[in-house]
Amino acid sequence: MKQAVKLVALDIDGTLLAPGVPHDALPDQSVVSAVAALQASGIVVILASGRMYPGTASVAAHLGIKEPFICQQGASIHEPDGNLRQGFSMDQDIALELYEYATAKGYSVSWFDHERYLVTNETPAAEFFAAVSGVEMEIESKPHESGIRATGIDIVSNEKVSSDVHRTLKTRYGNRVALMDFKTVTAAHNPEVSKGNALSMTAAELGISQTEVLAIGDGINDISMLSWAGYSATPSHGDTFAKYHAKEILKGEGVRSVTDRLLAVL
Repeated sequence: MKQAVKLVALDIDGTLLAPGVPHDALPDQSVVSAVAALQASGIVVILASGRMYPGTASVAAHLGIKEPFICQQGASIHEPDGNLRQGFSMDQDIALELYEYATAKGYSVSWFDHERYLVTNETPAAEFFAAVSGVEMEIESKPHESGIRATGIDIVSNEKVSSDVHRTLKTRYGNRVALMDFKTVTAAHNPEVSKGNALSMTAAELGISQTEVLAIGDGINDISMLSWAGYSATPSHGDTFAKYHAKEILKGEGVRSVTDRLLAVL
């Protein structure tokens, strides 16, 4: 199935890596070989991850990807050497209000920029994110006084109330923030932050049109790029949101189906 694809954008966790693997897992040789074949044919391959730079960079290096990659759900675009190509910070007044709201409710807060990850309390969600991102989790009860300009705020509550947190923030801020839910976490970013927007910007800089892009991802944080790309796909284990927005649901199981889809481009 030959297609006019010039750029492939790939999510990492749940796409190039099977769900539930250890935080330091790397894509297997079939993925490495497929990426190498795409690049050898002149197709640009980039990563688009929710991870911070170090955790994304380790996967990029393993795959031999030397193009810029998207981190933190699109809050930052980095060169392989770590230099920030593009970044979006939050309105810091809103960031402070989110901190005050969360702490008043007894929820934990994660406050981070492109390099550092501060949390008010240790939680499983924060520990996992720090581990896959390859960053140190710094405990700071007042992260807003750290001097770090937040690119994102995570409010860590619990599965029973996280949807209520989302509704409250949506009512309060509307389109002034971009909100995303992950079970116990409600993530807030600059309204311009999404993988889709970052992918659009990257493609434009490379002179590649929307119709020449293939995006593959498995979760709610991937729907913006799955919707934007001319071609898009999600594995069979992808969540309901990914399956609704992807133009194709891959046949087969797990990472193998992703590898097969990459090779089909050739």
